[in-house]
Amino acid sequence: MTVADTDLARHTLKTIDGRNTSLAEWRGQVLLIVNTASKCGFTPQYEGLEALQKRFGPRGFAVLGFPCNQFGAQEPGDAAEIASFCSTKFDVSFPLFAKVDVNGDDAHPLFKELKKAAPGLLGSEAIKWNFTKFLVDRSGRVVDRFAPTTTPESLADVIEALL
Repeated sequence: MTVADTDLARHTLKTIDGRNTSLAEWRGQVLLIVNTASKCGFTPQYEGLEALQKRFGPRGFAVLGFPCNQFGAQEPGDAAEIASFCSTKFDVSFPLFAKVDVNGDDAHPLFKELKKAAPGLLGSEAIKWNFTKFLVDRSGRVVDRFAPTTTPESLADVIEALL
C-alpha cells in the first residue's frame, strides 16, 4: 500500500538524549520506524535492526527506534537506561527517540499518521505489540506495515528495492 498524501517530515521528535528534531532530518531516506522495548521477547530484533542499519545506512536508509512502554510494561526504564541497554547489549548505532505512546489518546502524532496510512490486520489501526515496523520510502510515503513477528532480516529485499 502506498499513501501519497503523507508528509511525515513535519513531525517533531525528541531524541533519546533530549534533543529536539524532526523527521525532516531524514528526508530523502528510506526509513524503518519501529516501536521498541528492552524487556520483550522480540528485543533480540535489535540485532537484526542494527544489521539492516549497517548494511543499508550508507545508501540512504535509517532505522528509527521509538521505545514504548504500552505493551506489558516492557520498557520501564528512563531514557538513560534505555540508551545504555541498547548500546551495551546490541551496539545500536541507529537513532533512538524518547519514549512514546503509540496507541490511545496520547499516541505520538507520528504513530497516529503511520497507523492511518498503513492499517494492520483487518484494517485495524491499533499497534498490537512491540516491534511493529513501518517502512517509509524516500518520498516520505508509508509503503507497508510489518507485524512484530516479521524479522528485520526478512525485510532486506523490500528495503533493497526501495533504495
